Amino acid sequence: MNEAEFIAALRHLPLHPGAQDLRDDAAVIPLRDALLVLTHDMIAEGVHYRAGTDPADIAWKLVAVNLSDLAAKGAAPLGVLIGATLIEGSERFVAGLDEILRAYDVPLLGGDTIASRGPASFGCTAIGRTARAPSRTGAQAGDAIHVTGVIGAAMLDFRAGDGAAYLRPRPRLAEGLALGPHVHAMMDVSDGLLLDAARMAEASGCTAAITLDAVPFAPGIAEADRLEAVRWGDDYELLFTAPAGWMPPVPATRIGTMTPAGPLPLLLDGQAPTERLGYQHG
Repeated sequence: MNEAEFIAALRHLPLHPGAQDLRDDAAVIPLRDALLVLTHDMIAEGVHYRAGTDPADIAWKLVAVNLSDLAAKGAAPLGVLIGATLIEGSERFVAGLDEILRAYDVPLLGGDTIASRGPASFGCTAIGRTARAPSRTGAQAGDAIHVTGVIGAAMLDFRAGDGAAYLRPRPRLAEGLALGPHVHAMMDVSDGLLLDAARMAEASGCTAAITLDAVPFAPGIAEADRLEAVRWGDDYELLFTAPAGWMPPVPATRIGTMTPAGPLPLLLDGQAPTERLGYQHG
């Protein structure tokens, strides 16, 4: 099974309504006076970080990618649970965990540890709270498509062997809180800008029409690397849609428009992309 086939199989299991048919990155459960947001992501050696990576950077990235999913729901973090493989240098993992939890004022709620002879993997469950949780299914034809920050910084850092953007992404929690009450749809850019925009469009019954020249690329992205950058992923910026003409309350760049659904969920400069859209497991 690949990732899509596995998730499709899970949809035949008993699902909570808050799971949203497993078509989003987080579950949303109504409480008496708020919405509880729960998300879980894993990272593994050889997939999300190289062998020999400082365990402190592994811990930072593990928590950051989960906080990014809370940001995409406009949620304030309540805490995290950690699943950790015991590795050489686990004390550095604890140090990195301490860094990011203090940086974003997020408490540790608990978790579990295992010992393994195989490649290490780590899991995190993040829990947040919000009054309104925009999903990837809410985009409407005519909406402007925006993205925060820049695209391609993680790719550049990975190629250079410098883990600043690749291993220590900065979840856009403050931006998510500001955008959450207003946007039609929102998700974070984890698997590539094109793939994530296509996923949002497909979930919303639209086509995402994106203009490559409008994308805010990181300084240092060469002309020849722009297509790879929009497919590469690990940027953890917020991708969102809102009515055309609405001004976002945070710095963001308009990169396209949601149009009525066509044969494909995404068009780039008016054409169907001929290569992969982004990263998929399996």
